[in-house]
Amino acid sequence: MQKLGIVADDLTGATTTGVLLARSKSRTAVFFNGQAAKEAEGLDELQSVIISTSSRALSSESAYNEVAAATEALKNMGTKHFSKRIDTTLRGGVGVEIDAMMDTIGNDVIAIVVPSMPQSRRIVVGGYSIIDSVSLIRTPVAQDVRTPVTENYVPKLLSKQSRRKVGLVKLGTVLKGPKAIAQKLLSKRESGCEIIVVDAVSIEDVEAIARACVQLFWNVLAVDPGAFTAKLAYCRGLVQTEAPDVPTETLDGQGKTILITAGSATPVTKHQMEVLCEDPRHVRISIDPLQLIEGGVAGEAETNRAIAQAISLLEQDQPPRAILLETALHGILLDLDKEDSDRGYGMGQSAEMINAYLGKIVKGILDAKREQIAGLYCTGGDTEVNVCRALGVQWLEVVDYVIAQTDIGRLTGEYAGIPIIGKGGLTGNDTIVLDIVDRLFKEATRK
Repeated sequence: MQKLGIVADDLTGATTTGVLLARSKSRTAVFFNGQAAKEAEGLDELQSVIISTSSRALSSESAYNEVAAATEALKNMGTKHFSKRIDTTLRGGVGVEIDAMMDTIGNDVIAIVVPSMPQSRRIVVGGYSIIDSVSLIRTPVAQDVRTPVTENYVPKLLSKQSRRKVGLVKLGTVLKGPKAIAQKLLSKRESGCEIIVVDAVSIEDVEAIARACVQLFWNVLAVDPGAFTAKLAYCRGLVQTEAPDVPTETLDGQGKTILITAGSATPVTKHQMEVLCEDPRHVRISIDPLQLIEGGVAGEAETNRAIAQAISLLEQDQPPRAILLETALHGILLDLDKEDSDRGYGMGQSAEMINAYLGKIVKGILDAKREQIAGLYCTGGDTEVNVCRALGVQWLEVVDYVIAQTDIGRLTGEYAGIPIIGKGGLTGNDTIVLDIVDRLFKEATRK
């Protein structure tokens, strides 16, 4: 089986693409970095390999180097087809990372950029990115603290970041079908474009673009949030038709507990967790983020307190159905940039310390009461990475999703088999966490 290799700029993005392939009957692994992928063994049964470079907020030079190294690792695994997973809101150095992959792949590669994710109401029309019927630059992501997006026109955004010529195929051509798309792509390439953005508003549009690429027999680097990569793999005959994979049994009501780690501080996450905690079977453990940021004795004391409180809850005659560990959903929301400045930390160090301690808390609870924990749920990609790092997990095998961008995987290594779900902070409706808890109880029955 020819391997499909994907480089993603963060973990939640990696799993978003991975579950689309897993649902299409492709055994898929998500690695947390290129080194982990190089050192892993027993990968022969995998059809798809995804490497997260955690490069979204890095400098252009650092992001280029990380992505180039991950691409080289995939080449050494025998990868035949490559994709660059990008954020649905185009955060980070997308153009720089495309250049890194194209330079490393070589062989007359052409980048086809389809930034649409119709399943999540992310579309592109006339080259402009539209998020849930709102122009990208008018969404909260435009004010993202670390990676703000100030350009709505995708070809211009990429041209500012890449040294290659960028072209655009508009929706009018896409609606005419694969043959018209192929002709326009060929015309753009003949005019010197090496990166070509293509409009799409539906999953049918995305599939039509994929069929056009197959007709051209090009060495295509797919650049997208996941939908185009999955459709291109399907049109190439690498995967089957996408379908859900939901266990029929559940461990709900059998004395097991779901452990939730909330690292995202968005208003959406806060409201979702408030809905969760309306059920008295779901218990909140509030953790003081200032103690974690302080580190040292203070950080360890707060960590041990949270672990002890969770263990006490699990030892009750009727343990909680779910335990929520949170640092930013109570009290006053901290300005983490100010905390960094006040303490003389580097940018982002306070956030990293909070997430690292949350990972230690999860490990402490699992080590004491592993048999009682049916599954893990993490909000925010950085939180999921730190939980997995604390558990010594180098890669996940992805399985399915609850909804798009709320992805299900299984831990490997010492904690192999425990299901884990990751979700971005802006994803889902008011009751999504209830659905996640229900699904984890089902996933815990999977052999």
